[in-house]
Amino acid sequence: MFLSHILALGIPCVIALVAALRLTRRRIYPLPLPPGPRPLPFFGNALELDTKQPWLTYTAWGKIYGKIIHSNILGTDYIIINSATIARELVDKRSAIYSDRPVIRANELSGMDFNTVLLPYGETLRRHRKIFHQVLKAEASLSYYEMYSRHANGLVITLLDSTNDLREHIQAYAASLITAVTYGHAAQGNNYPFLARVNELIEIGKQILSPESAAIFTAFPFLEKLPTWCFGGAFALMGRTRKLSQQLLNEPFNEVKVQMANGTAPRSLVADFLNQADGNADEDTMKAVALMAYIGGIETITSALQTFLLAMVLYPDVQARARAEIDQVVRHNKMPCLDDRPSLPYLGAVLHEVLRWYPPAPLGMAYATLSDDVYGGYFIPEGATVIVNQWALSRDEDLFPDASRFDPSRHLTADGQLKDHFVNHTAFGFGRRICPGRWFAENILWTAAAAVLAVLRVDHAKDSNGDRIEVKPEYTTGMSIHPKPFRCSFESVNAAREGQLRAMMNVK
Repeated sequence: MFLSHILALGIPCVIALVAALRLTRRRIYPLPLPPGPRPLPFFGNALELDTKQPWLTYTAWGKIYGKIIHSNILGTDYIIINSATIARELVDKRSAIYSDRPVIRANELSGMDFNTVLLPYGETLRRHRKIFHQVLKAEASLSYYEMYSRHANGLVITLLDSTNDLREHIQAYAASLITAVTYGHAAQGNNYPFLARVNELIEIGKQILSPESAAIFTAFPFLEKLPTWCFGGAFALMGRTRKLSQQLLNEPFNEVKVQMANGTAPRSLVADFLNQADGNADEDTMKAVALMAYIGGIETITSALQTFLLAMVLYPDVQARARAEIDQVVRHNKMPCLDDRPSLPYLGAVLHEVLRWYPPAPLGMAYATLSDDVYGGYFIPEGATVIVNQWALSRDEDLFPDASRFDPSRHLTADGQLKDHFVNHTAFGFGRRICPGRWFAENILWTAAAAVLAVLRVDHAKDSNGDRIEVKPEYTTGMSIHPKPFRCSFESVNAAREGQLRAMMNVK
């Protein structure tokens, strides 16, 4: 992690002394801050963090200090929220205060200041979200129905015929579909150069854009003035991201423009935008929106679908119940479609549980307060970094007893209906910064999960001796997480549907 790398560098004593003097000039607050661990001079609570999985530290602190806690990282105030109720009270109901983002200088220094997620609250953000709303609102997202179905059907055949890495196939599916919807052309599997560059950008971003890493530049603003050789590869990565960002912003967008000029452009978010725009179209904003839709979509969808398949292996009873629901509602020789969604509440509950069981972004995205606030008698200062700990929300035993168990029934009423809409899931965030692509994500995830369950049985793989290979829910670390590689097997359980898919995909 970027933070642990910097802390291990042994910054000269003179720098530490200057920073320590700066940290001693603290503002006097009119009310007590939320309870939290006692900070050390200079470092605050930085040395107590699990830098690979900070959400575990924040969750452990919550068990000691309560649902809202205060910590200090190198002089920056952090307010950690470990309760969905408090998150809705503050970030939803007081969104005028909780709609900014922390200043993450690494985002700007690395050429990623186009990143919608990290934009400060203001006019540029409003332009981004206006376009997101136009192209990814509920009605617009449904209009890509044919693309969802075609790619989900292709995923089923790929999984059935595959012996290769599961993550590779899931990511290729997500990349191909999102590229088709966003830019109108196929991703051509994991060999697509655009995907390789996006993956590289995402991996670097995970290292340098966390709020904990951002505290480094807040505490030591002069660091950005020093030569990169002082800090090794961590800072040198920023030059690479600047180059990648420009390539990814411009090349696929310009390709769509060329296709439109030639009259060969298929339908896509970018093509729809350019068709509807007048001569004053804000192309720079659309480039950023298109790329962020791609980056955000591929990370979230790949993680969630891997978690879905992991859960189906580990909980065959859940898998059997979801398949039985599909077979009861959908004709034996027909594939489920989005029109069937209201009649398949248990499948909807499965997807709710996927996002709860292992939220793709365990800490979500940090907020920053635009003014002072008071909650429960505690003072929340202007400029504080506010983190809604998705991991703690997902492991709240008061709401989710035996929280480590995958149980979709948590999300059903007594009469078997969904308690809430998928797009209201806490994993999509809160308030004015809630994920604008949540309808798009729901349609992609639902279509893929329905297609897999309608045709395939997901089971443990077997070794060369025929013995079952055990699987454990182990995850990567970082701002977004994925299941670590695991093996499973796929068996067709509906020959009629499989044959229909192979005929449609023109494969044997």
